[in-house]
Parts: sequence; C-alpha cells; structure tokens
Amino acid sequence: MKKPLRSEAWFGGTGKDAFIHRSWMKNSGHPEDMFDGRPVIGICNTASDLTPCNAHFRQLVEPIKRGIYEAGGFPVEFPVFSCGESNLRPTAMMFRNLASMDVEESIRGNPIDGVVLLAGCDKTTPSLVMGAASVDLPSIVLSGGAMLSGWFKGKKIGSGTDVWRLSEDVRAGVISMDEFLAAEESMSRSPGHCMTMGTASTMASMVEALGLSLPGNAAIPAVDARRARLAHLTGRRIVEMVNEDLKLSKILTRAAFENAVKVNGAIGGSTNAVVHLLAIAGRVGVEFSLDDWDRFGRDIPTLANLMPSGEHLMEDFFYAGGIPALMNRISAALRLEALTVNGKTVGDNIANAEVYLPDVIRPLDQPLVAHGGMVVLRGNLAPDGAVLKPSAATPALLEHRGPAVVFNDIEDYKHRIADPNLPITAQSIMVLRNCGPKGYPGMAEVGNMGLPAKLLEQGVRDMVRISDARMSGTAYGTVVLHVAPEAAAGGPLALVREGDEITLSVSRRELTLHVDEAELARRRAEWQPPVALQESGYRGLYRRHVMQADTGADFDFLLGCRGSEVPEESH
Repeated sequence: MKKPLRSEAWFGGTGKDAFIHRSWMKNSGHPEDMFDGRPVIGICNTASDLTPCNAHFRQLVEPIKRGIYEAGGFPVEFPVFSCGESNLRPTAMMFRNLASMDVEESIRGNPIDGVVLLAGCDKTTPSLVMGAASVDLPSIVLSGGAMLSGWFKGKKIGSGTDVWRLSEDVRAGVISMDEFLAAEESMSRSPGHCMTMGTASTMASMVEALGLSLPGNAAIPAVDARRARLAHLTGRRIVEMVNEDLKLSKILTRAAFENAVKVNGAIGGSTNAVVHLLAIAGRVGVEFSLDDWDRFGRDIPTLANLMPSGEHLMEDFFYAGGIPALMNRISAALRLEALTVNGKTVGDNIANAEVYLPDVIRPLDQPLVAHGGMVVLRGNLAPDGAVLKPSAATPALLEHRGPAVVFNDIEDYKHRIADPNLPITAQSIMVLRNCGPKGYPGMAEVGNMGLPAKLLEQGVRDMVRISDARMSGTAYGTVVLHVAPEAAAGGPLALVREGDEITLSVSRRELTLHVDEAELARRRAEWQPPVALQESGYRGLYRRHVMQADTGADFDFLLGCRGSEVPEESH
C-alpha cells in the first residue's frame, strides 16, 4: 500500500483548512489537478546577488521544474538564507548553522513531500544537507557548478589559489601592483563557484561521493548545457524518490561517509569538508568521528591533479571524467554497495566510467601524492585533534621543530606581521589563536597566515602554521588547522608563549608543545577567557551553543533528526 503523501495534510479533503491552503495557492494560476495527490516538491534555493557563486540559480530552477512536472509532481520554489563566502562577514561559517535551521523549519513547516537542494557556494551545500537531514524526507542535491577556467597572460589561474600566490608575489616584489590588479578581471569570468578544488568544488564532490546527487553532478561547469540537463533529470528523479520513499537516512549511511573520506583524499579536497561531514553525520546519527578521517583516508593517493594541490582546474576535471571516473580508479577501496539517490549502488554508477585525461586524473601508480588523505594530529597542543592536508603541504616541513611566534588574534597578526623587527625566521612556527568557533566567532578562514615580507623577499614560500581557525579550500601550505579545544574554550593553544618549542610530526600524527606540565598548569591558572558569552543576538547564541571543530562545529541543540511529522494546523 502506497504511503500517504505528507502534503495531503494541507491540500487533501473538502474542509475549511484544505479550502484555505488550495485557494491561496491557486492565486498563482495552478489548476485543480495540481492538488489531486501529486507529490509536492520543494526547490530549496540559495540564489542571491550577494552570493555570486549562486547568482545563476534562477536559470537552473526552470529545468528542475520541467522535470518535476514531467514526472507528475508539483514544484514549489522557496528561498533560504544564503551563506555567501566572498561577501558575508565576519565569516560565512558563523551562519552555516543558522541557514541549516532555516532549511529544516522551512521543509518541515510546509506542504513538502520531497526536496531538491540547490547549492553551490561553500557553506550553502552543508547547510542545506544538514537541515534536510534533520527532517529526513526524500532529498536530492543539485550543485550549481564551477566557473570556467581563469586565464591570465596565456596561463590558467584559479580562484583563491592564485589570489594567495599573486598576493605573496606582490609583497615579495616579484610582480607589480598593476599586474596583480589586472589578474582580477581574468579570474572570475563566468557564473559559478570556485573552479579550483576549493571548498565549493569539494562539497559538490562530497555530495556526489555520498550518493546525494545524480552521477556527474560535481564537475559539470556552471555554464555548460549539461548542467541544465542534469537539473531536468534531477527534477524527474526527486518525484520518483518520493514514490519510492527513498529518504536521506537510507543514503547517508556509515558506508557513504567512508566513501566520501576516501574520495576527498583522492581529489585533494578541502580541509573544510572535515567539519561539514562531521556535522552532517551528527544530524543523521551516523557513528562517524574525526579519527575516521585519518583511518579511511590515510592510504588513499591523491589522483586529481587540481589546484591547490596540482595544476589543473574543475573544467579540466569534467573533461577528464569527473567524480565517476575518479571513483572508478579507487574502486577497490570503496564501499560499492552503498545506495545512491538514483536508486543504484555506487558500484553500478561508476562501473563503466572512464578517465579521458590521465594527467588530470592520474593512474594509481602515478599519484600526485602517495598518501593524500587528511592527517589528524593529536598531542598536548591538540588533545581533541587538529587537521593537516598533506597534498597542499611542503614535504620537508611535515617533520619539523621550531620556536613559536604567537599571534593572540587576527588583529594582532595584522598589526605585527609587517613589522621588520618581528623575531621570525624560516624555522619558526607561526601560531594564531582565538580564531576558532567561539573565538572569532565562527572559525574564520585565516589559518593560512601570509608570511612576513622579509621572509618572502628571501624566497621563503612556506612555513609551519598552527591555529584553531580554518583555511580556504583554495589555499595551500603546511598549515595545521582546527586545533581542538580552541584557545577561547581554554584549550592548550591559549597557553603557548613566544619562543616555546613545538614539534609537528605527520609520521607520528603528533603536535607537541615542549613545555613541562608544571609550567602549563601555572599558565592555565593565570589564563582568562577572552570571550564574553553574555552577548545578545545571534552572535551570543552562536558562542554559547557552538561545539568544537572535532565534532563539526554544529550547535549542541541541533544534533539529531527531528523528523517530518506534520505540525499543528494554524487556522
């Protein structure tokens, strides 16, 4: 017997309440048969002119709607909070959880039987999946696609990655300010999100690896006609998913998260995927921890030769075969039985995928990095863990000991980094604190601190950097991130003093502060928390309820799935 549609609680029957719901919807011209047992499909849209990555989504809605109508559904588009990475301050990450609340309550409170999650910019993808997971209706993700490759002076340039590189070159005197500014208009030359393997492309890859999108979703460029075709097919498929009662919880299994970790290692994906997948797992109640990132990614080679780890861009990745081809390459390591939104298994979807450009998706015996998965570090400086991305790091710095140069917060860093008298050498370890979830607040992407000009002028291009912050997925360097507990929560990072010796050992997965316990205890007794937890408004709510990075930086009161029970009638 077919399960009753959730939307029938609004539109079914002949009573006063059904009259009200149908009548007001009909003012848009919908005919009577739209309310006669058709699945109502929400299109959750993060389009916004203030989120340039997602500004083209209005054009994608139309093919989605066509697909829904063709399959016998009733499409209804609704907006949600759009976390735009490039404009939103103090950091888009501070609003990821807020956006997830918007998504969750919008889906649950409305006559929706299934939902298309239309996302692209960094935080829009996890916020939509987190919110939808806490409702657990049939749901499918459609990413907006990456921009076309940037070109400057006959060479490809990648969003974010080449911003960091060119900025350092200006400060080192390698290029002029005029050259730097000329690159600006050459970088972002079409609609879409970052065309490097930054966080946006990584999260699009993660939803495909998790099985939450149709095959091929991650890599099709935003302006390619095949993106609109995929939108059309996505619209058709969500109606079928409702008819099959194929909920998110049937897709987001332990096997799916294992696959995503391995794919992240193979693509050289963003460190931000760590906190986002941990948060998503927390919403569906899947046992998945920070240590799983190291456990399942440790032996995965990085095969995608894409910036920031490599040299190519997402457009090239698409031509090379995209995520299906890459997953086929590492299929021996994957859980092929995992179910996906098209009703097929991962194994079914990737069985015939081919690699067309072997320099973009490398063979297993010619990886970009032999061990490309995320490294999880622990020690007395990070008792609850920290992460490092080896594919973006300098190999010679992965085993390093040096004296700390400590920046108490981001303003202290900005004030002191240009000081020619700053006591820093290439052997030093830069430490930035009070930039974690509570400290910033929002855990901003400032962990990849720019190096001081006096070292850049000497040719130094990388140093060990440690912080409780995040960094952009487009960034690179030997950067230790997400140190937990953070300094503002009383973590050991708060106790580091200028000149303290620190050891980073990737081979031993260790991050050690060489200060004896008695001295640390003395410093701890003197420490005062820098954060005023009595702030009002959303900022205060955030600081009081955000969890640490090692568990996904979600709000403590949002953990778990609250289901799709129909709320009380209001009329």
